Amino acid sequence: MNNSSPEHYPQPTPENDKLDFKTKLAYGAGDLGPAITANIAVFFLLIFFTNVAGIPAGLAGSILLIGKIWDAVNDPFVGVLTDKTKSRRWGRRLPWIFYGAIPFGIFFFLQWIVPRFSGEPTAQMWGLFWYYVAIGVLSQVFYTVVNLPYTALTPELTQDYNERTSLNSFRFTFSIGGSILSLILAKVIFENIADRQQQYLVLAAVCTVVSVLSLYWCVFGIRDRVMFFERRRTETEQPASLPIGEQLKIVFSNRAFLFVIGIYLCSWLAVQLTASVIPYFVVNWMRLKESDVPTVLIGVQGTALLMLFVWSALSKRFGKKAVYFMGMSVWIIAQAGLFSLQPNQIGLMYLLAVMAGFGISTAYLIPWSMMPDVIELDELQTGQRREGIFYGFMVLLQKFGLAFGLFLVGMALETSGFKEAVPGQSMLPVQPDSALQAIRFAVGPLPMIFLICGLVLAYFYPITREVHAEILLKLKERKKS
Repeated sequence: MNNSSPEHYPQPTPENDKLDFKTKLAYGAGDLGPAITANIAVFFLLIFFTNVAGIPAGLAGSILLIGKIWDAVNDPFVGVLTDKTKSRRWGRRLPWIFYGAIPFGIFFFLQWIVPRFSGEPTAQMWGLFWYYVAIGVLSQVFYTVVNLPYTALTPELTQDYNERTSLNSFRFTFSIGGSILSLILAKVIFENIADRQQQYLVLAAVCTVVSVLSLYWCVFGIRDRVMFFERRRTETEQPASLPIGEQLKIVFSNRAFLFVIGIYLCSWLAVQLTASVIPYFVVNWMRLKESDVPTVLIGVQGTALLMLFVWSALSKRFGKKAVYFMGMSVWIIAQAGLFSLQPNQIGLMYLLAVMAGFGISTAYLIPWSMMPDVIELDELQTGQRREGIFYGFMVLLQKFGLAFGLFLVGMALETSGFKEAVPGQSMLPVQPDSALQAIRFAVGPLPMIFLICGLVLAYFYPITREVHAEILLKLKERKKS
């Protein structure tokens, strides 16, 4: 490990805004762990609660709601604390990732245990409810501890407009690649282990190990570059820090920021709603086996992975807004197709999964590429860099929306008469027509509404390539003076 202090890193020059391949690779690895755990949770946690733990769908949705709301609440606090962190050895963000990685892995794994509290069904159900609430809250705390500082690192690694899009391409290559890896593992494990509870325990254990190791790869791989930025930042005179209330006022008066969080919220509501209901759609509507669920999801995520670098290249030529419109248009068509899909149309289902991957790729790439531009606009207007608070509130609002969306899915399933599995029984119950229609609505029209709203917001997003270049020019002139 290199113990050099910031003074030992080379003097920043304009040429150093370009990042080498090794640094981009290590940065991308930082999203592998959070992506694996988040995707496994999104794809399988709700169905794990209903089909393995035997918790009613409405109560299962409530568990996810509580965890996500708590996760949203702690984001701004962690964001502000990372802005204020001072470490000559690690900088502002890396200490959080370094010390939070192992607890993050442990509490993720504990979510997939089904402890025995009572022989009486009602008492057992409520014991499981409070267990999963407690573990879910702690798991979300440590997810924020490692993931939020990581997301705030993007503008600290380069100020180049196109380089940031490239950097995020590496990040989401690992993110989507991690999702695909977890789905491949799920398919292999589901096909070779008969017991449902053991399937999820083994899957969680493997994903935990991979997640923790990838976070440490990121920390040690980008440390030199982070400290390089710290030298540049600390050599620039920093204005006095504003009170938290004043910071919030500035954050929410930043018009471009409001557009970005709106675009991100709409895109990810569509992603997460579709992901959480797809297992039910494949098993209950398309009448396939549970082991077929990862295959469908791999079709989506595999396409999204392949398209990342295509969209990144197109973004350099046409701009971020144009690329977002291209991807979302294909995705909307795919969601409409899923709603009209019939159980015997298996080939068409896989084609629509591939089409959805085109749009999901832009949902990963574009909003996160916009955020650093927003932060530099704020720096121009206020004289301060507040990556932590901007990223914190972006994720906070996103998680509030997702919490509400997942809660609605759970409640809609329960209201429609969805039947949860009985623990210990291998056969899943047959679902009534009302539950099947609720599943179809959640996989088609509901995500489409959010995608259309995202397109409207993207149309009015104010920071173009030319505007961003002007912002950087003014910031350089200010630093020279």
